[in-house]
Amino acid sequence: MKRISLLLVFLIGLFFTFHSAHAQTNQQLILVMNANGTIEPAMQQYFERGIHTAESQNAEALIIQLDTPGGDLQSMDNIIQDIRASTVPVVVYVAPNSAMAGSAGALITISADVAAMAPEAAIGASSPIDASGQNLDSTLATKQKEIMKATIRPLVERRGAAATQLAQDMIDNAKAVSASEALQAGLIDFTATDVSDVIKKLDGFAVTMPDNSTLTLHTANATTEPLDMNLIEQLLLILTDSNIVFILLSIGAYALLTELSHPGTWVAGFIGVVCLSLAIYGMGLLSVNWFGLIFIVTAFVLFILDIKAPTHGALTIVGIASFIFGALTLFNSPSVPAFQRVSVPLVVVVGIVFGLIFAAILTFALRTLHSPLQSGVQTLVGKTGTAKKDFDTTGQVQVGSELWSAEAADGSGQIRQGESVEVVEVKGLRLKVRKK
Repeated sequence: MKRISLLLVFLIGLFFTFHSAHAQTNQQLILVMNANGTIEPAMQQYFERGIHTAESQNAEALIIQLDTPGGDLQSMDNIIQDIRASTVPVVVYVAPNSAMAGSAGALITISADVAAMAPEAAIGASSPIDASGQNLDSTLATKQKEIMKATIRPLVERRGAAATQLAQDMIDNAKAVSASEALQAGLIDFTATDVSDVIKKLDGFAVTMPDNSTLTLHTANATTEPLDMNLIEQLLLILTDSNIVFILLSIGAYALLTELSHPGTWVAGFIGVVCLSLAIYGMGLLSVNWFGLIFIVTAFVLFILDIKAPTHGALTIVGIASFIFGALTLFNSPSVPAFQRVSVPLVVVVGIVFGLIFAAILTFALRTLHSPLQSGVQTLVGKTGTAKKDFDTTGQVQVGSELWSAEAADGSGQIRQGESVEVVEVKGLRLKVRKK
């Protein structure tokens, strides 16, 4: 009887263990992404990876917390296509407070299966611009706007006439609205204070999928799992920061210049090539005015010329001005979108630092040029030595650790062994000395 009781206890325990494991296996999973930055190829890659991961793990939903000023229209189109093709409900949540879904980000938010915003977030300003950030001419702008409205209309019509009109105003008139205004128009589904609040409000929410099927979400007991950017995506996103690109460009140019002026120190050359390569890639992603590079190159040429030419710093001052003007032309031209512009104080500080570095090099070079010779046998003149034996005209003296043939200077008289002598002249391999 005792053995039977133990067996029953064992079987009951095994049943509950299996049941618990089975329940955990069936527990719903929600992946949470954090998309903070411009809509660029790196961000598109992050969205694509997130959707594929959610599908492969059969997640209940994919929540994308979004904060973006906008970005590349081609990347936006690709992201929207990925969202609409997803078999897992995609929730775009514009957060935290003060975050925005600007320009391309607004259209991405609208395209999601569920759209939500933090109470103090903003959305809108989606008028199209060209690749350089400038407004399109009237004909091209009209065509582009009509294409964008035709693309977004099927996605927003289900939200009602007010939402459709608001979405069109965002494209036609660059209108932007607050979270409460977007909610009132029906452009978003709800507002939420944080991701936990989003998950709470998603429980029981009916989602219309792209294939027109309706899916009711069950998120009350779901587990959340963050899906962060990987190292490559983070690096590519960093290279869309104009301040980072400017610093890489400056360091790369200076390091490469150092290598060219002092060949053999491969470390400077390696750093220069890597930084310039990353900077050029980043500028390829940004809307820059390449004309500014001419002034930056000119600045470094002026720095070098000031070291070699006796201008006493005038070219360095001009070089600083050329460097600052070139950087601002490169990154802050009117054709560059405001969110891609470089910090003006950063440009000024870097320009002044480079100018001071080259000014210090110039000062050192001038001192070296005008200082007396500090190498070779001529440096022996004025030094003190010791006579190794008595002599009247010629003999031997020791100066420092070296033994030299010597001749007595006129009027020195006899020089005795052990007496101190001073070198007054170097004649080939013989020193001319006199008694100290």
